[in-house]
Amino acid sequence: MIKEVENWWKQTLNDIDTAKALYKIKKYDYSSFWCQQAAEKALKTLLLKRGHNLIKTHDLVLLARKLNASEEVIQLCKDLTPVYIETRYPSLGEEGFKKFTEKETKEDIKKMERIIEWTKKNLL
Repeated sequence: MIKEVENWWKQTLNDIDTAKALYKIKKYDYSSFWCQQAAEKALKTLLLKRGHNLIKTHDLVLLARKLNASEEVIQLCKDLTPVYIETRYPSLGEEGFKKFTEKETKEDIKKMERIIEWTKKNLL
């Protein structure tokens, strides 16, 4: 189990790096997607560390509640969860996929970092 936790945490760190690298080259949609993925993997890492089975979901709120996260973390998860759908599935309208602005993605990075910070504190 310890190796699995380590592997999930390594992937979390890779996703964080990917999100930040994509932000630097102005690929905001993709950067926001990897912010959501990093937060998801971080929460799943903590679940595994606490002895839970892996939950196959992209719902950050569900994961955060399972971990008894603070209301602040749950709210951050509520804000970041929709990014998974918005970046992977085109809308039914003419505009297609949602386009993220620099400002939106910068906020997603901050939310991801706060979720990661909370998770990291709880992993120790």
